[in-house]
Amino acid sequence: MAFRSRREQLRSILSGATCVHPGSVYDAISIRIAEDLGFPLGMFGGSVASLAVLGDPDVTLITLTELAEQMRRMSRASALPVLVDADHGYGNALNVRRTVQELEAAGAAGLTIEDTLLPAAFGEAKTQLISLEEGVGKMKAALCGRTDASLVIMGRTGAASITSLEDAIRRAKAYEAAGVDALFFTGITSRVELEAVSAATRLPIVLGGAPEDLNALDYLAGQRVRIALQGHAPIAAATQAVYETLKALREGASPKSLRGLASSELTARIMREADVRARSADLLGLKK
Repeated sequence: MAFRSRREQLRSILSGATCVHPGSVYDAISIRIAEDLGFPLGMFGGSVASLAVLGDPDVTLITLTELAEQMRRMSRASALPVLVDADHGYGNALNVRRTVQELEAAGAAGLTIEDTLLPAAFGEAKTQLISLEEGVGKMKAALCGRTDASLVIMGRTGAASITSLEDAIRRAKAYEAAGVDALFFTGITSRVELEAVSAATRLPIVLGGAPEDLNALDYLAGQRVRIALQGHAPIAAATQAVYETLKALREGASPKSLRGLASSELTARIMREADVRARSADLLGLKK
């Protein structure tokens, strides 16, 4: 299949002995930059998807169609394997199955399904979880939905910061038994907590939203963590750069006076201009 090599690269990371930081990506430009800089993996987070596609906060307003289409655009632009935050699978277990089908077709190397109750319940300010039984059903549905066995399905839980560490372990063990390929934890705040979940489970671990003292890659690797997220700084940096540039122009600055702009060489490299020129010469008879 066209995307199998990307999925095998992700599986190689998960089966290896080291821990890597993925590059946070959200569109064709960001994924090409991450690829050119040598990141082994891209991470397409739900919050950046919502911001990039809708300009909205991360409150589950983006639809499956919009998420999959953005993933499709990135898959076309780059061969970098991408792990997609598929939130709650956009509904119940049957919706989860459809979510997997769409993201597989869009070229995702892997995806996460979480047990957070989304969208938020009426009248509830605190984040809630679905039941363990419903969570297991969603994991089974995700596995049922994939047609390419190399697609990575991760069970994700934030129970450590919502209910308890014990609940996080209980859920992780149940998702592991259901057959997921890896476990994604958010809300882990200390080495003691990480060591507890590592000791209680067997699958590769992905860590999201960890504090500074959980950043040592050698230590993380020793706890079976294979992927450690670093947040989504690239889209924040891009937002600030666009704001400052437009503000300067609005206040009367000359375009030639602006600083911090991408050079023509960098822009040409990102847009793969040399490749387009070569194809134009071969297919349209144009001069290179």
